[in-house]
Amino acid sequence: MAVSPHGLTDSWTMTRRELAHWARQPGQLLVALVFPVLLLLMFGYLIGGGRGVTGAYLDYLVPGMLALTMAFGLEGTMLNVTQDLTKGVIDRFRSLPMADGAVLVGRSAADMIQSAAGLALMAGAACALGWRVHGGPGAFLGAVGLLLLLRFAMLWVGIHLALVAGRPEMVQAVQILVWPVGFLSNALATPDAMPDWLGTAVQWNPLSRTATAVRDLLGGQGGEPGHLWAAVAWPLGLLAVFFPLAVRKFGRLGR
Repeated sequence: MAVSPHGLTDSWTMTRRELAHWARQPGQLLVALVFPVLLLLMFGYLIGGGRGVTGAYLDYLVPGMLALTMAFGLEGTMLNVTQDLTKGVIDRFRSLPMADGAVLVGRSAADMIQSAAGLALMAGAACALGWRVHGGPGAFLGAVGLLLLLRFAMLWVGIHLALVAGRPEMVQAVQILVWPVGFLSNALATPDAMPDWLGTAVQWNPLSRTATAVRDLLGGQGGEPGHLWAAVAWPLGLLAVFFPLAVRKFGRLGR
């Protein structure tokens, strides 16, 4: 999809369409924002500390939960894409003089706005619980950038899977694939406390790479230098594969 002023205008129009949906259905947005905070409280206080974590568990947990939040809520975007397909909305958009992929870009832009708001809410809740950022402002902004990059990459994986699924009832089956990525990671516990084979798989998880790099930037427990390149390379690799696949699949709909 070539970037042009016409394409950017169409994408912004589609983004405003998604934001208008939020105004009509604020409950759905509220649930998406509050759910990760409830998980933070549950894992931080009800379930207890993670296995193998030394020091303050909150310093280890919060960066991991921020990364884990980037895997949550994909099913909402996937469901909206499939609903547009089945209701004929996409066909009506395709009949208009609109840039190919503007609908998908608008959908992803709205999701990224929600994701940024979710990160802000999570960070605020964590600070209220006693968590503190030990790095400087530059490191904090870098950590936020890594988290949003991961979300953007996973979002386009979800959009492609939604286009392949084609129907809302298939989204539940497809979105189950997201949960192993989220929970087979070092977001909640260190791989050192896991069996060797599982710990190795967890360390290669893209979400684990991002969580470790974010912990390092924020000066939290479990941070290791040298993971920044992997935290950037994994999402860029996913985008290089799934962004063109999604746009190509969208362009072939109805042909």
